[in-house]
Amino acid sequence: MAGAYDDRDGVIWMDGEFVDWREAKVHVLSHALHYASSVFEGERAYNGKIFKSHEHNVRLFKSAESLDMPMPITIEELEAAKVATLEKSGLKDAYVRVVVWRGSGDDMGVASAKNPVRVAIAVWEWGAYYGDAKMQGAKLDIAEWKRPSPETIPVHAKAAGLYMICTISKHKAEAKGCSDALFMDYRGYVAEATGANIFFVKDGEVHTPLPDSFLNGITRQTVIGMLKDRGITVHERHIMPEEMTDFEQCWLTGTAAEVTPVGQIGDYTFEVGDITREIAEAYEALVRQ
Repeated sequence: MAGAYDDRDGVIWMDGEFVDWREAKVHVLSHALHYASSVFEGERAYNGKIFKSHEHNVRLFKSAESLDMPMPITIEELEAAKVATLEKSGLKDAYVRVVVWRGSGDDMGVASAKNPVRVAIAVWEWGAYYGDAKMQGAKLDIAEWKRPSPETIPVHAKAAGLYMICTISKHKAEAKGCSDALFMDYRGYVAEATGANIFFVKDGEVHTPLPDSFLNGITRQTVIGMLKDRGITVHERHIMPEEMTDFEQCWLTGTAAEVTPVGQIGDYTFEVGDITREIAEAYEALVRQ
């Protein structure tokens, strides 16, 4: 596949059937377009197998439940559809996007209980999320927006609306020559990047923000397990921005980001050190087992 995302060869799975890629369309009055009633998962396949596929399925269902969207299929049906879509794509290493949304129907106000919940799956090739930064260390801006309080929105759902501040923050970061932006949370603690969790190293130990106001990433959980298996101490805790002065290494984790070293955040700088390289290489080996 090549070219714009709406103009490619191939098929997309939509509501139980495959449709031509270019014909995978929704109505302009789809509720999700107006009110962000949408949840999704981003997954990667390696050597023809979707990594942590079941965990992604479970999280998708929980996200849909958080947004009061009854899933029209079972987890088993979703898994079968993902596998079939990957096979149809002919790709072995690929990105898998599953999206669930409130479509068009009898409701067109804030409420949408009368509108159908729809599901689609698309698969495409997607290389390193941060390009050359994966080797050299990404450069991050510090976002002006903050991750919201759990009292304001279901922060642990992978919901489309939560990414609005990610888009505008990443646009501003890229305009400054950065790869991404780092969010603080509503209390001022270090939170996450626009699409990835963050880790720091100091004196051979790892520190990562407590995910009490943002998504506890599946890659994040995987990497924490890898670190602990290696006997490396991991501190999941609240981190103040000024602590970045004393951190020696830093990396990002996410399905798209995988494990990406960070060289700079604002005025703070980090080395691409041994622990960062070891975990990045170990993660690459793990996903291809």
